[in-house]
Amino acid sequence: MRPTSLDTTFLPSTTDISGLRMRVAKRGRTPTEILAILEKEDFTTAYDLLRHTARESVAKGEAQRALTSLSELELCIAQHQDAESPSMLDLRSAVMQTITALTIEVQGPGKGAATAAAHTLQLLATQPKRKDEPFLEILATLLFDIAYIHSQNGEYKQAEREMEKSIKILERLAKSDPERYASTVVTALGAATTVYHNRVKQAELLVRYQEATSNYTRMVSEGMTEATERLAESLAAEGDTLARMGRHREAMQYYTRTLKYLQRINPELDERQLRVSVSLAESMLRIDSMRDKAIHLLNTLLHKALKINSPAHHQRISELIASSKSRGLDILSLWHKVFPR
Repeated sequence: MRPTSLDTTFLPSTTDISGLRMRVAKRGRTPTEILAILEKEDFTTAYDLLRHTARESVAKGEAQRALTSLSELELCIAQHQDAESPSMLDLRSAVMQTITALTIEVQGPGKGAATAAAHTLQLLATQPKRKDEPFLEILATLLFDIAYIHSQNGEYKQAEREMEKSIKILERLAKSDPERYASTVVTALGAATTVYHNRVKQAELLVRYQEATSNYTRMVSEGMTEATERLAESLAAEGDTLARMGRHREAMQYYTRTLKYLQRINPELDERQLRVSVSLAESMLRIDSMRDKAIHLLNTLLHKALKINSPAHHQRISELIASSKSRGLDILSLWHKVFPR
């Protein structure tokens, strides 16, 4: 099992769910029937059941089936006549957070997990001023998983920020209920240490790229044309590292320089130039004042990808265009709704 919030040391069960498990697990239960059972329970008991069931499904190799069942339950809650009530919002958020963790287990820390996390944040963002235990418990757990998603994608700065916030919330909860939250704090601290070390390594890697870029730039200026290829590779790698560090304006500068040297090597647009151009547009998307230019560039690149027969890049560009039109799925924008500046 990956180190997601489903780890046994994260939010250990503090309620007796044995009877509830038997009632919910009865063969043929519909999502509506399961919801009718869960809504009669207190939040902690219901959440413990959701987490236990998810963890058990992973151990049995039945995570995908559990993911489907939870998705059906979430839809059932969304359609309930009291869907906007605090207790229903809590239960729906708990289901969505569990779906996020399970999606990581089934699909890895990719688009599916990020989308599930964003939907959960959307629900929490409808009541950002809440400070009660159910809200904070779901938020801290979700942030732990979002930090995992970002760290696995090399976005250590963002992951560190999310992990720090998760730990602060858990430490606050542990003061009133150490039995439930003390071991959770320890687990989160261990994960934060890993994220911090990885971020340090990333910074060290950036320094090595900078040294390599400097050397290759000197070689090119001295007329060593064969160094142009290596310089382009080093500049692109430096841009990628800066982008993962959240330094998108700097990344854009390196992507632009990369394209200049790649065009010297091959005046016609090729796969490498397209890849760097897409990365440039993605960094532009992260800067509010440049979003329109980024979308224009992506639309241009979409046609270029078709022209050079690059289906993988065409799909990636299409996904970026779609996400740019649906900012509700942007984790960073949702983050600021839950934690206003």
